[in-house]
Amino acid sequence: DRDPDAVKVLGERLAQFDNVTIVHDNFANIKSILKNLNIDGLDGFLLDLGVSSFQLDNGERGFSFHQDAPLDMRMNVLQGLDAKKVINDYEEEQLADLFYYYGELREARKLAREIVHYRKDKKINTTEDLKKIFSYIPQFKQNKFFAQVFQAIRIEVNQELDVLKEMLQQSFNILKKDGRLVVISYHSLEDRLVKRFLKNGMFEGEPQRDIYGNYAKAFELLKSKAIIPTVEEIEQNSRARSAKMRVGIKL
Repeated sequence: DRDPDAVKVLGERLAQFDNVTIVHDNFANIKSILKNLNIDGLDGFLLDLGVSSFQLDNGERGFSFHQDAPLDMRMNVLQGLDAKKVINDYEEEQLADLFYYYGELREARKLAREIVHYRKDKKINTTEDLKKIFSYIPQFKQNKFFAQVFQAIRIEVNQELDVLKEMLQQSFNILKKDGRLVVISYHSLEDRLVKRFLKNGMFEGEPQRDIYGNYAKAFELLKSKAIIPTVEEIEQNSRARSAKMRVGIKL
């Protein structure tokens, strides 16, 4: 885990187990991590993507738009780039692009323009400062709207999609034959990357062909469609409602 606070909590909770190794690092560095642990191959990966309940419930981290907090959103609090820097320093075009591509917001250019206009007079320091800029959004739409805005900023701060791509690419070489790659994602951007990778072994372009001209498959899908939580699971944990799990078996 790249969050030092999460690593500390995990260390306390799992102290009684001697078969668990906790590493403070980014899973994009999985190849070097395993090398340092003298592990040359794995039978399986389980990736639980996105922000954790631990981070959402800690108001000071700035992940949740339901609490007033400093604009932060760093999964690793030791890194330099945070949400405050993104919102106050990025050019209008940069902001528009991240709202459009990472938040899938159609009004991305308008949002970026309003942020740039607002910050000419005053710095945007907190989650409430940011929300005030968009106070015209109807109340019944606010939850979805702010979820998309915060998602876009968070993905940029933590480079989540680039990290996921790097991890998936490395996973193929690290997994043993018949090893399983299990990925739980929480929004469509992540899920599309995972789906395409498991299907083609790559993210863009046509999959490679074998010597017979057939498409070369990297993984066999455990199920053709994503596995979603049951009603009972959602009742126990409402944050699971958007989860999608995909499982690939290395060929």
